[in-house]
Amino acid sequence: MSKRESLTRHNLIINRLRKNPATFNEIFEMLERESELQDYNLTISKRTFQRDCRDISSLYDIEIKYDNAAGTYSIQYDDQTEVSERILEAFDVFNALKCSDKLSAYIHFENRKPKGTENLYGLIHSIKNCLTICFNYERYSDPGVFSREVEPYVLKEFKNRWYLVGKDCKSNNIRTYGLDRLTDLEITKKKFVYPHNFNHETFYKNCFGIISPKEIVPERIVLSFDVETGKYIKSMPLHHTQQILEESDFELRVQLTVCVTYDLIVEILSYGDSVKVIEPKSLVKEVVDSLKRSILRYRDTI
Repeated sequence: MSKRESLTRHNLIINRLRKNPATFNEIFEMLERESELQDYNLTISKRTFQRDCRDISSLYDIEIKYDNAAGTYSIQYDDQTEVSERILEAFDVFNALKCSDKLSAYIHFENRKPKGTENLYGLIHSIKNCLTICFNYERYSDPGVFSREVEPYVLKEFKNRWYLVGKDCKSNNIRTYGLDRLTDLEITKKKFVYPHNFNHETFYKNCFGIISPKEIVPERIVLSFDVETGKYIKSMPLHHTQQILEESDFELRVQLTVCVTYDLIVEILSYGDSVKVIEPKSLVKEVVDSLKRSILRYRDTI
């Protein structure tokens, strides 16, 4: 049996169980129907199916469990819903790439690729085992490269970039480090006690992006988008606190409860003339002032 057959079968089994639980006979019948559409036979014995379940767990970290009472198999989701969703999303991409012959004919990849992902495994290992790490770090705001000793707490993704959140051992402050600026990672044998009062969900609860201000109070932000852009904002909310206030033939008005930070202002500005800040007035002023500075940069070309 070829690797291509196995991958195809894994894909069919996972996608079938993502919809709802199924008995072995139902899975067998599905594979039998698919075999008629494929160039090879995908039907398997129950023993081979059980081996497939183990392979799927090992290869893709997707657990398939059997319910004795119902006699059905299902994908086991843990309490980490976001992680489970990303694993399945990664499987979709992995399967599509594995089963395509000439990728350039069907897929156009983003030319901008995030840097620093080679350190992800090492960082996850150090976080899970509470091991202090050392690395060199370049801050874009300051020239030069600085050595850092950090107790790593969590990894965070934002706009296709990865960041490490942890306590700087020198200042004892929790800081955020971009993996694209982190080099010469060393995982030490020095253990640390993970703080019981640190929760990354709470840490970023009222923040947009990676900036988590300590002394800034979350505010009620009201934004008005034009109809077309509003469709994108509805399909992918800016923040988990987003609520729709008004929806008409002219605008989509939403409310967020977040801290006003540089990341939020940059995001608002990225929508150009498709958005207008309604509240608070302080944010209106910051956005307008930024737009004025942008116009001044073109004063010699207009």
